[in-house]
Amino acid sequence: MNPTAPVAPNEILLGLNTFGDIGRDEQDQPLPPAQVLRQLLAQAELADAVGLHSFGVGEHHRADFAVSAPEVFLAAAATRTEKIRLGSAVTVLSSDDPIRVFQRFATVDALSNGRAEVMLGRGSFIESFPLFGLDLDDYEMLFEEKLELFDQARSQKPMHWEGRSRPGISGLRAFPTLEKHLLPAWIGVGGTPESVIRCAHYGYPIIFAIIGGQPRAFAPLVELYREAMSKYGHPMQQIATHSPGHVAETDEQAKEELFPHWIVSRNKIGAERGWGPGSRDDFEKMCEPEGALYVGSPETVAQKIALLKQNLGVDRFDLKYSNGTLPHQAMMRSIELFGQEVAPRVAELLDNNSANPA
Repeated sequence: MNPTAPVAPNEILLGLNTFGDIGRDEQDQPLPPAQVLRQLLAQAELADAVGLHSFGVGEHHRADFAVSAPEVFLAAAATRTEKIRLGSAVTVLSSDDPIRVFQRFATVDALSNGRAEVMLGRGSFIESFPLFGLDLDDYEMLFEEKLELFDQARSQKPMHWEGRSRPGISGLRAFPTLEKHLLPAWIGVGGTPESVIRCAHYGYPIIFAIIGGQPRAFAPLVELYREAMSKYGHPMQQIATHSPGHVAETDEQAKEELFPHWIVSRNKIGAERGWGPGSRDDFEKMCEPEGALYVGSPETVAQKIALLKQNLGVDRFDLKYSNGTLPHQAMMRSIELFGQEVAPRVAELLDNNSANPA
């Protein structure tokens, strides 16, 4: 069975992802990264226990995130979970060795009995480039060449490759190989047509990072992906979206728990990127039914996910449940509600929509 084949029109897979955001202790000091990683493992175990589809961890190389080596964490999670798919969100392929990326995820796949997946991206943060001695002027070239080489390694056949980013390869293979399938590999995109077409060229499933505006605005890019997959002669793969959010017992509780952490994180990153400061009004607008923040009670979040399915027809939705310094216990409760109440309610809503189309 292909784990990235599209799902039925009245279904959607629900997953979680996180960057391992560094929280704060009772004295308002940053938690040790080791403690955050141990908490993260408990969060992955809970996500598995409540029946969610997938759990992804992002790669970052800065003080406010604990995960710089996703595969190491996922290998640990593989031994503590049973059914949930385990992946990155994303692996910054531009600043890594594509053959080593394949090898590390192939190892996670073996340890998890075939539950590994890798999401590849250029990275919206650039700290890894100077850290690993890479030139930002080569940003596009590095991703394009390394994606080509990764695709050859993933094929589990002898590689024949030439490029500018490293010496060529002729006739070598990457090990370990997978037992019964190719490594599921996604490409994460931020919303440019060029990225969508690149993903379709390789025939990979696609995940859109929707962190602002309205998800329905991505409909032309979703259609472009479908058209490009057909043009390149590839079987259709899953289309997914990723957005931040938080679930609590009521809408008011969810907003009050999240906002203080969201605004600090948003304004810190915004200042680095030249954005103006955010506000409570901005937050409230993003929490509206057409907004990009999935914040509220289980019913509210379920309704937004059902609307997402209606507007974009996506196969999977990943909730980024960690947001800045949001406390561990609040995240654990959010995961619990997402799996136990949001997921079955989404299924019910989609079944009702299928039986009673508008």
